[in-house]
Amino acid sequence: MKWLSNLILRIAGWKESITVPDYPKVIICVAPHTSNWDFILGKLAYAAAGRRAGFLMKSSWFFFPLGLIFKSIGGVPVKRGKGSSLVETLIERYRTSDRLALAITPEGTRSLTTRWHTGFLRIALEANVPIVLGVLDFATKQILIEETFTPTGDIDSDLRRVKDYYRPFAGKYPDKFSAD
Repeated sequence: MKWLSNLILRIAGWKESITVPDYPKVIICVAPHTSNWDFILGKLAYAAAGRRAGFLMKSSWFFFPLGLIFKSIGGVPVKRGKGSSLVETLIERYRTSDRLALAITPEGTRSLTTRWHTGFLRIALEANVPIVLGVLDFATKQILIEETFTPTGDIDSDLRRVKDYYRPFAGKYPDKFSAD
């Protein structure tokens, strides 16, 4: 899979640089998230590095037969609504797993938003796992995972620092991305 992923990325004109350690437990914060291509490119880049990661996705996508496919490649269905605590569920999953890498898009949507979700920061802090910052930069056709971020517990300050990191990058649809 590693060689095939590399080949596909090269043919498409993309370069990847994944220099962070292969942490046994990690959250991969991914931005900008403006297109369904983000998922495909991210999976290819991580596989090209010889690594595997799961991902969060709206539960409505987990219908038969797609649900079986998504689960087999690491998909975790997310149900929105009252009475469910995804953050607590994922904290427990990290605590009880020997190895777990999950890609999370804090924007939570492919549409323009300035309100990023902070659950990834709370999960990392409570489960004591690092966050690596994954970039899909369509302007330069680069996929970068070169920075590790450790949350301090000050959610507002941490989120500002994460957004500042992503500010120079462009999604497939730049008008749908904001790090404000």
